[in-house]
Amino acid sequence: MSTSEYSTLDAAGVEQIRATKTARLDMSSGSLKKADVRVSEESYGPEINTRDSGKIALTIAAPSGEITGETDRIRFNTTNKRPDFSEVTYFLTADSADQYFSLIRDGVQRYGIDSASAERWIASAEADPAKKSDFSITPGSSTGLEVNYDLRYDGSKDTQVIIVHVSPAA
Repeated sequence: MSTSEYSTLDAAGVEQIRATKTARLDMSSGSLKKADVRVSEESYGPEINTRDSGKIALTIAAPSGEITGETDRIRFNTTNKRPDFSEVTYFLTADSADQYFSLIRDGVQRYGIDSASAERWIASAEADPAKKSDFSITPGSSTGLEVNYDLRYDGSKDTQVIIVHVSPAA
């Protein structure tokens, strides 16, 4: 692991992510090992939240390609018994329905997320712009990692959210 290329999740690494607004995680082996990001095996990892200071350009190196997004929140899922993280979660936001639909279609294109499932959901949201919906689209794995878009949509709000879950492929 090259510390200049990939981010660490120890205190210094998190500060660097906050300062540079850039995070690069190496899951090219299929998982994110705690030792590779300088956290102890018992650690649950940090939650990185920059809502008050702007978005982070996140890149996750996958076995086949990359997963990228602009986010103000990154979380890591694990237990104190695992040597790796079972999931990296980040949040995409959109300020309009069209921008939201574009983010969903981008995930279909880039990560192999189920197109039919995504388009059915988009059609239902276009038919009822004021709808509220919590919906998880069938995940994609074209990068060698499983990428799930968990939609949190409320047509009455200005900002819409997609919770992106990235985990080792099953």
